[in-house]
Amino acid sequence: MNLSLDIETLLDAYKRQVVSPRTLIEALCERSKSINNPNIWIHKLCAEELEPYLQKLESSDPDSLPLYGIPFAIKDNIDLAGVPTTAACPAYAFTPEVSAPVVQQLIDAGAIPIGKTNLDQFATGLVGVRSPYGVPRNPIAPDRVPGGSSSGSAVALSEQLVSFSLGTDTAGSGRVPAMFNKLWGVKPSRGRLSTSGLVPACRTLDCISIFALNASDSQKLLRIAEGYDAADAYSQPTRDVALPDSKRLGIPKAEQLMFFSEVDYQPVWLQAVEDLKAKGWEVVEVDFEPFLKAARLLYEGPWVSERYTALEDFLKTNAADFFPATRSITSGGADHSARDAFAATYKLAALKRESEAAWKGLAAIVTPTAGGFPTLADLAADPIGPNSKLGYYTNFMNLLDLCAVAVPAGETQSGLPFGITWIAPRDTDKSLIEIADKGPHAERLNDTLSLLLFGAHMSGLPLNEQVLGLGAEFVGEVQIAPLYKMVYLPEPAPHRPGIVRVGDGGLSITAEEWRFPKAALGEFLASIQQPLGLGQIELKDGRKVHGFLCEASAADSAQDISDTGGWRAFLAS
Repeated sequence: MNLSLDIETLLDAYKRQVVSPRTLIEALCERSKSINNPNIWIHKLCAEELEPYLQKLESSDPDSLPLYGIPFAIKDNIDLAGVPTTAACPAYAFTPEVSAPVVQQLIDAGAIPIGKTNLDQFATGLVGVRSPYGVPRNPIAPDRVPGGSSSGSAVALSEQLVSFSLGTDTAGSGRVPAMFNKLWGVKPSRGRLSTSGLVPACRTLDCISIFALNASDSQKLLRIAEGYDAADAYSQPTRDVALPDSKRLGIPKAEQLMFFSEVDYQPVWLQAVEDLKAKGWEVVEVDFEPFLKAARLLYEGPWVSERYTALEDFLKTNAADFFPATRSITSGGADHSARDAFAATYKLAALKRESEAAWKGLAAIVTPTAGGFPTLADLAADPIGPNSKLGYYTNFMNLLDLCAVAVPAGETQSGLPFGITWIAPRDTDKSLIEIADKGPHAERLNDTLSLLLFGAHMSGLPLNEQVLGLGAEFVGEVQIAPLYKMVYLPEPAPHRPGIVRVGDGGLSITAEEWRFPKAALGEFLASIQQPLGLGQIELKDGRKVHGFLCEASAADSAQDISDTGGWRAFLAS
């Protein structure tokens, strides 16, 4: 069935009777079998378990339910009535009689639970490989980690088996997997979504999070899932605070950014920043050190003891049932004293006050979601190190009582996904999703490609109408690295420049960066004649962008016009 699973599309399809909830679920079950990714699910609902939900929908008015027939997945540390909750530890399993309030609110709105998903055991990890139920295969990069701890929830959505999924996010578990699977990952303000019916990791910090396909779905799901719960001691009344009316965004100072492993994320980050500027944002550097110091507190301080406290009795009697890395991390929380706890609390309060200066005049802060993308081999060689690095941009969030949304923001040259995270003070959740929707994200970047234009296709020149007619958008004027020369090609008509890489002795040349819909690229490329061909061109800022390079053999006898600095200047001369 060729049908997008976003909420708006499905609701429209139901109204037009293109599909029914029953036929959709049947199609999704078949798809689940065909993709052969069995480690997504710890418990997938069978036909008998799904039947009550389908019967209820068939006797309901679709217009009365905002999530009528919308399929979703639930991380298996969140309760679904009548289905075991394992937290990825079979010996820990229990079967709840009632669903977690968040789950029940979604079901009451018409959503259909498809199953309980795999996770890093007891939600301890950002990699998604620490589970006795196996590792969900990342559908975008099968040799790399799926991200965790909400691994199965992210992969289920990425594999198009559901329309949204629930995860949890104590230290990044709802944001890192979102980036690795090209999803929106909403980490709400602490207490905005009830954590009743959630197996605790760090109870004072735990948040139930949402994986979605776009901003609209994120907003709708947040509205339905949120709400004060008197039975949850950490629940807080829902408030909606608007972000400041500012076009300024903060980013970490260049020396405070971290990119690790062999993945070339730095150029993609620089591109994302340029895209933000092109969208009208003023981007300023802020001192990120208070945030980074707070992040280090999470696993260096006594909050590890909170994980130990939640599982102490079970750990003492069932140590062998723990995944090795999970047991090692959790056991490390046994030795902190009350003095350590107070000292860390005082230090955190000071860092929170220090961090407040960064927000002055800003609408939000934007960071990479993660600085690297470990392979499965990396984790086999070192189960702890790569995981620790993944928390660099995420671990501070709940300690400092912030909300966040992780958004897809492009790809590396080799096609690996990259994402940015929008961050703001608590209770600005909905306003934050709204402005994140105006930044670079999947709906635009995943369906478009940047191209450098050097000649008659540039703005205001004779062939620019062709570019505009294909739906391309002007990004900005750029300078290429001084590694190239520009030659004059009078034939075939129309006359044009040719860019040739020469290395030493090259000059910086002006170009225009345009973003083309990928669907229109074939037509545009067909119009480009030899001796020009598509390649990668390096910019002065270090980014590499697609552009048209000239064959060296054709350039040998051509006039060198590099010293003019660009095609417009050459025409003027």
